[in-house]
Amino acid sequence: MSNHGELSDGELVKRYLLGETSLLTVLVKRYHRSFCNKAYWILKDPDIAKDIAQDCWTTIMKKLDSLKDGESFCSWANRIVYTKSLDELRRINRKRIKQDEYKKDIIIEADDNEDNQGIKELLLKSIKQLPDNQQLVIKLFYVEEYSLKEISIMLNINIGTVKSRLFHAREKLKQLLKSRNHEE
Repeated sequence: MSNHGELSDGELVKRYLLGETSLLTVLVKRYHRSFCNKAYWILKDPDIAKDIAQDCWTTIMKKLDSLKDGESFCSWANRIVYTKSLDELRRINRKRIKQDEYKKDIIIEADDNEDNQGIKELLLKSIKQLPDNQQLVIKLFYVEEYSLKEISIMLNINIGTVKSRLFHAREKLKQLLKSRNHEE
């Protein structure tokens, strides 16, 4: 039996394709480390680089019969490593961008909640300054979400009175909120 390590890439590929599957081990020993190094050079992560190199061997085995010149195995296989490494880099970057967008959304949401909390507190303070009958109509309409007709029935007053109290309550709130904004 001859020393397989001395065979050219072309001869190894040719004989592998003819059924000597053990010759793939020679190619792996010859190129796996350089595949890992190339993937690492692009990805800067040794674990991901090893995974990419391993994945490349699967692709190489599936597509080896499409290689027209076995002597060009090295450059052909390196293109596969390069392409898969770039694909992985793009996938990582897309994931990073999505995470950054998610973090920004959380920060914006937190800021909105803080702003909303301040507005809610100001609005509640202003509502408490309204006459009791207007406070009640505002709470039933906006907080409890009752219709004008339902409020009319509950309070045993006509719809026109409900509308009037709601209108005057809104107007009074506008004035209170404007005056508070001018104070700040």
